[in-house]
Amino acid sequence: MYGSYAGRTCRARTARTGAGAAIAALLLLAGCSSDSSSAEPPKAADAPPRQPAQLPKSRAPFWVNPESTASKRSAELRKDGSTKQADLLEKIAAQPVAEWIGVDDPEGQTRGYTEAAHAADRVALLVLYNIPHRDCGQYSQGGASDGNSYRDWLDKAAKGIGDRGATVILEPDALPHMEDGCTPQQFHEERYALLKESVGKLKALPNTKVYLDAGNSSWVTPADRMVDPLKRAGIDQADGFALNVSNFQTTQDNKEYGHTLSALLGGKHFVIDTSRNGNGPLSGGNHEKAWCNPSGRALGEPPTTHTGDGLVDAYLWVKRPGESDGTCKGGPDAGQWWETYALELARNAR
Repeated sequence: MYGSYAGRTCRARTARTGAGAAIAALLLLAGCSSDSSSAEPPKAADAPPRQPAQLPKSRAPFWVNPESTASKRSAELRKDGSTKQADLLEKIAAQPVAEWIGVDDPEGQTRGYTEAAHAADRVALLVLYNIPHRDCGQYSQGGASDGNSYRDWLDKAAKGIGDRGATVILEPDALPHMEDGCTPQQFHEERYALLKESVGKLKALPNTKVYLDAGNSSWVTPADRMVDPLKRAGIDQADGFALNVSNFQTTQDNKEYGHTLSALLGGKHFVIDTSRNGNGPLSGGNHEKAWCNPSGRALGEPPTTHTGDGLVDAYLWVKRPGESDGTCKGGPDAGQWWETYALELARNAR
């Protein structure tokens, strides 16, 4: 990641697991244990760890996963007496964070998350991230082996969502990487076709919203450069576009960029990833420092649909705070939990 790629960041490449466990956890929280009548009440020392509650639906209708890594680690730290660290991680655990759908069993993953969300009367926030030639061979490289494999994967993911509520961020980086020259030209036509087909299939579901990734305010500039790519990828059928996924640009800068782009797209709405932009981007230094695990960053505005802006449908935590951008500055592989970084993001939050 150098030169013109400075505006982006690596995406979480590994799928979160345990969706079925999340459903079980919700049932247990609801008092659905089959043997509760004969069980003895727990002693104080055996009290279960605190579980994150769902946020008020009117403010943030997205599902909070009680089985997230942040939630589990917060409980473990509290049990060990590390209260301050536990409290910091609860800042992450208490918020709805996107679930990134990986290669293995996409139908099972999307069904598990949407069923758990439905049981809690909430909407699942999902990221579909498996486009062929993903991330140009960088930290989050991978994706489907070819177009037909991707179509099969997408069909399974859509089947798992079914008629349950979901908000989908579709293929982070896929369009900006074509516009900035990172993705070789010979893959462009297929990618446009795959994205357009995906938008159509997902929008055919009765309760699914779809936002095409459009980079961020510092990446593909000026904004009019993203108009044709978005049109060719099916933005007319989508609910809108997504900005700042896994990046650190300020909410205000992304709003300005988004308003400009929206005006060129007939008033399309957009969402902004605010998961780690509380202190904005890292200034100065080389490009990799700016997007790959930069120091001094902070959690941003909590997820909400109350943005105060008629074109901004939501602030979302699309990137999972605490997961690495890649093996830079001591970080683990992209998408792996890095507790040191998670604590720093929470500690710096305003």
